[in-house]
Amino acid sequence: MQQSLQAVSADDARDALELARKALNRIILGKDHEVALALACLLARGHLLIEDLPGLGKTTLAQSLARILGLSFNRIQFTSDLLPADVVGVSLFRQHSGEFEFQPGPIFAELILADEVNRATPKAQSALLEAMEENQVSVDGATRALPKPFFVIATQNPADQIGTFPLPESQLDRFLMRIELGYPNEDSERELITGQDRRQLLRDTDAIATPGVVIALQEAVQNVRMNDPLVDYIQALVRYTRESPDIEIGLSPRGAQSLAAAARAFAYVENHSGVFPDDVQAVFEAVVAHRLKPASNTTFRSAREIARHVLDAVAIP
Repeated sequence: MQQSLQAVSADDARDALELARKALNRIILGKDHEVALALACLLARGHLLIEDLPGLGKTTLAQSLARILGLSFNRIQFTSDLLPADVVGVSLFRQHSGEFEFQPGPIFAELILADEVNRATPKAQSALLEAMEENQVSVDGATRALPKPFFVIATQNPADQIGTFPLPESQLDRFLMRIELGYPNEDSERELITGQDRRQLLRDTDAIATPGVVIALQEAVQNVRMNDPLVDYIQALVRYTRESPDIEIGLSPRGAQSLAAAARAFAYVENHSGVFPDDVQAVFEAVVAHRLKPASNTTFRSAREIARHVLDAVAIP
């Protein structure tokens, strides 16, 4: 680990990012935009929620990111009987030493897949809150730091499926982005049917980056230029969500910060010279839809539709 966290040059990190993105797109077929969003979410030091039907590649995306970026990986299967200690760990008494010894839980990895997070009870879901917000966990009065980088990808099934517990607003807000993968296009699906098994392809894929590279990329994102007219555009979008009669609860200041951070990271992934309105629009739905609460009398059927309406309604400066 010490070797992988050595200083990495900006050019080397950029080259590794381009190679990693190409490798991911060879495994996750026909989802170039979703792969770019996932990378941007990681580089913005956020966390990612993927909501979709089973069998559409949510787990494969998480495993591919960990493998290709050289990150340690743990999968936590959220079930109705999962306890917080099953996530963060527990202190066990060792008779030979007469002392308690902390046994780390699966949360102590650089990339965590919280699989079907909405099948666990709210108590178990809350075990992720401190880890996602503070990059640390508290057990038996002691605070323990989590690895760096630290990235949570949570998957959830649609809320209308049997045996799900909707995530509370406080936990939804911990996720920088929420995306859907959706069905592949016809050509991609044909390659999935006739081509090499994705799991075998992933096993045959070598790591392209290291944790040190990911940290270097996260630091580089902070230097992406964002000019005043672009900030004006973000503020106009945020203001519209607060004033629109179709939206009961608009974006908070933290939501505005999240939108700016995601746009900056997406611009970096796309190798833009700075943040452009197209970058804001590319991440807007993924960043804001799960933070908006539609008004009861709105004609829009979902927060995602409202997010698209906001983009159409606010002029680009």
